[in-house]
Amino acid sequence: MPIDCALPFLPLNIAVLTVSDTRTLADDRSGDTLVQRLTGAGHALAARDIVRDDVPAIVQQLRRWVADPAVDCIITTGGTGVTGRDVTPEALDQVAHKIIPGFGELFRWLSFQSIGTSTIQSRACAGVADRTYIFCLPGSTGAVKDGWDGILLHQLDSRHRPCNFAELMPRLTER
Repeated sequence: MPIDCALPFLPLNIAVLTVSDTRTLADDRSGDTLVQRLTGAGHALAARDIVRDDVPAIVQQLRRWVADPAVDCIITTGGTGVTGRDVTPEALDQVAHKIIPGFGELFRWLSFQSIGTSTIQSRACAGVADRTYIFCLPGSTGAVKDGWDGILLHQLDSRHRPCNFAELMPRLTER
């Protein structure tokens, strides 16, 4: 993926939300992996939290961060599977004004390289709420690595060519 080094890197403020009934900050390996990767790429951790697998709880936290001008992007981990407690995509549907279908499609294609047909169990998804991107990844560290390394690292880098999500941020609220 080509990076145009003649362009300045514009760091984003990224919030990380882990959706889980069982994890704590002390044992949240997927959240830790996201934080390490995003800060390693030069972005700033704007906030971090863990909420249970509950649509109102997820929606409340997403809306809080969407309303915060210090948060440019939210990445969630967990709750994207097909079991009864997996409700992150349903929460995203209540918050996002636009859905980005290609994110989930590309994620599953990349994930197929690692876990084969098991990737079909993932409902990874993404959307835009006002001026904030929201990307929802599965809860495994492997899925977080696939999503960050294969998609978000590039699309959140303002120097990535031919285009990227970061450069579109000023235009997200156009009407």
